[in-house]
Amino acid sequence: QVRLVESGGGLVQAGDSLRLSCAASARTFSMLSMGWFRLAPGKEREFVAAIIGSGGIRYYADPMKGRFTISRDNANNMVYLQMNSLKPEDTAVYYCAAASTTGSIKSESVYGYWGQGTQVTVSS
Repeated sequence: QVRLVESGGGLVQAGDSLRLSCAASARTFSMLSMGWFRLAPGKEREFVAAIIGSGGIRYYADPMKGRFTISRDNANNMVYLQMNSLKPEDTAVYYCAAASTTGSIKSESVYGYWGQGTQVTVSS
């Protein structure tokens, strides 16, 4: 069983930065692929970023490339999402997720564990 708890969301202005954190309770955290997804009002949940267990491979959705950085600390069972140059369209609930595979980790269907989400609101 894997429990995920996100934190770090909040209300910021356009151009600001935020760092989201996800604390995982998992005996084999370093073997899990971790992803960030977001759900904006009126939209479907979408992929943001993902990182495999070793941290050696990372994926980003195109709108986030160059602005967001996913990282992980396997010693402390943490995964992070550094978000820079935030835009109003980044406003959403951000979810951390864990998968026991390294394949198709841009797809939410491979993730078996999800956090409760943290709200990010970017004002213009």
